[in-house]
Amino acid sequence: MKYDTLIIGAGAAGMMCAAHTKGRVLVIDHTKAPGEKIRISGGGRCNFTNLHTTSENFLSQNRHFCKSALGRYTQWNFIEMVEKHRITYHEKTLGQLFCDDSAKQIITMLRDEMDRAKAELCLRCSVAALNKTESGFEVTLEQDGQSSVVSSTHLVVATGGKSIPKMGATNFAYEIAKKFNIAVTETRAALVPLTFSDELFKPLAGTALPARVGNSNASFDEGVLFTHRGLSGPSILQISSFWREGETIFVNLIPNLPLLNLLSSQRQEQGRRNLTTVLAQYLPARLIEFLSEPLALSGNLANQSDARLSELCEALSAWSLTPSGSEGYRTAEVTLGGIDTDTLSSKTLMCKTVPGLYFIGEAVDVTGWLGGYNFQWAWSSGWAAAQAIAGD
Repeated sequence: MKYDTLIIGAGAAGMMCAAHTKGRVLVIDHTKAPGEKIRISGGGRCNFTNLHTTSENFLSQNRHFCKSALGRYTQWNFIEMVEKHRITYHEKTLGQLFCDDSAKQIITMLRDEMDRAKAELCLRCSVAALNKTESGFEVTLEQDGQSSVVSSTHLVVATGGKSIPKMGATNFAYEIAKKFNIAVTETRAALVPLTFSDELFKPLAGTALPARVGNSNASFDEGVLFTHRGLSGPSILQISSFWREGETIFVNLIPNLPLLNLLSSQRQEQGRRNLTTVLAQYLPARLIEFLSEPLALSGNLANQSDARLSELCEALSAWSLTPSGSEGYRTAEVTLGGIDTDTLSSKTLMCKTVPGLYFIGEAVDVTGWLGGYNFQWAWSSGWAAAQAIAGD
């Protein structure tokens, strides 16, 4: 069986590439259904892009690499396709767009576009052998215990990273890179909850509040959720991509609250009230109880001096914590790192040393922030590779 293009991986990037690639195209995946990470994303509604997408929202050893693909296929291009398929959507916070109904609509849209392009899809199909030939690639496939050999001029690797292995994630992209002596940067779990070995926050499990979380590299103003194992929520997931083991993070529990002014004014009017009671008006009561001993939250408000109130507000705005680790790839939304961008063309996503071999999506060392950015990279990189193949 001869194809113009063989795409390994029927996730967001792979289906997007197939939908825009001309010629005879075969997409294979070892899972039982395409787009499984799309299906579970955004609480089942798929945060499919972000209105504010720029290259500044991505991490990579080469921060400029993603500019070409993102600039040529933008969030507005993908939104146009969503609207063409009459998928209704809404904006949540910070430019995040979600389907009104179901993430499955995005999968159906991509499958419809693949059908329009006459791309074939083969599921429960894995790669047993892969070799470079003079005219392209020869790949041995296995499906239901049967083997077959296909050849293709172009080979696109869209197998993602290591995140969420229960959804079928593997390190297959890195194995292909190793076979062709293509460099891979360090990979880590990213957009992932952080853990504490002593179950420090077990008494607070389920408590949530808005907070600013940061370290020496970045900071994010979003929600924090206390869990039995540690900390989660959007701001924690965001900072996890910038955090390394042994480093301290800083949590501002009152980022947009003029607490010192509020406490000072209430001291005149409600000075006989207990300090913890007053603080519980502004922060979760369970959190105040948890902090009452380490922050010495005792006595009436009237008994607190200006210096003491200032000291308290400073402590609440700069809570220093050192996580022991993260929950790892098991719950990570994305893999940080991947195929070294120095080995790829930023315009085509083709490998510089292996003509006809492309890496797209999460497999590449381009990692977006939380909020639809990683999907946009999948759409943009898949489209860019498809345009290069069409013009070859």
